[in-house]
Amino acid sequence: MPKRKNTFSSWRRRLAQRAVHAGWAWVRRAGSVSAEHPGRLRFGAIGTGTGLAFPLGTVFGEPWIHLGSYCIIAEQVTLTAGLMPDLDLGPDPILRIGDGVVLGRGSHVIADTTVSIGNDCYFGPYVYVTSTNHSYDDPHQPIGRQWPRMEPVEIGPGCWIGTGAVILPGARIGRNVVVAAGAVVRGEVPDHAVVAGAPARVVRRWTPAEGWQPPLRTPAPTPIPKDVTPEQLAALAELDEESLARPAALDEPAAAGLAAPAAQPAPRLAEAEAEG
Repeated sequence: MPKRKNTFSSWRRRLAQRAVHAGWAWVRRAGSVSAEHPGRLRFGAIGTGTGLAFPLGTVFGEPWIHLGSYCIIAEQVTLTAGLMPDLDLGPDPILRIGDGVVLGRGSHVIADTTVSIGNDCYFGPYVYVTSTNHSYDDPHQPIGRQWPRMEPVEIGPGCWIGTGAVILPGARIGRNVVVAAGAVVRGEVPDHAVVAGAPARVVRRWTPAEGWQPPLRTPAPTPIPKDVTPEQLAALAELDEESLARPAALDEPAAAGLAAPAAQPAPRLAEAEAEG
């Protein structure tokens, strides 16, 4: 005999589930950090429209961290300035993040010395940027006890850093560079390049004289027209495939109607010849 479903228990479970989700959404909103609601964090600078999602990762050395405007810092992102908390790092910022930067979930930016991220850079999840690396010069000492090496890191504006990429000390990444997922970058990367691998190497590059070399294998995406509003895009996103197919179906008869007059002159010419 099938077991009877307990409707009351199911209803209570749905209610509890809704309450948990609503409570967690409230906690996330209340725990997020912005210029208007910095909480315990006192950044050296935090621009308008910038937000750090809750739950936060490790954050210390905030007075030496400068965040630009309209940045999106996802959940569990670590931002640190200095080797450890409560150090006096001097008058200048150590970690600079430009305007419009997106740092994906679980990413780390470790700035024991200067790290600079340019405007409009987009990081995928779990990207690791560090200005410090372990040294292993002394073979008789544990590596963790040897004094680390530090070199500044610079990431130019407009870059896309793929998921799980690692940016090592001393890296100098140019403008509009694509770093492939899982790449390990060290040294200098020129502007308008695509790098991949461990260690990363340039696999494609754009120059004014030659364009992209090797050539791109896929056509460039069609840009959104300038007069399209965000509301129109949101409405378009809600349409299903059937709704999107209707305008195309309506255009087919119209196209056929426009093509029909081109076939009419021949009968008229035959009639004229018969009358003549």
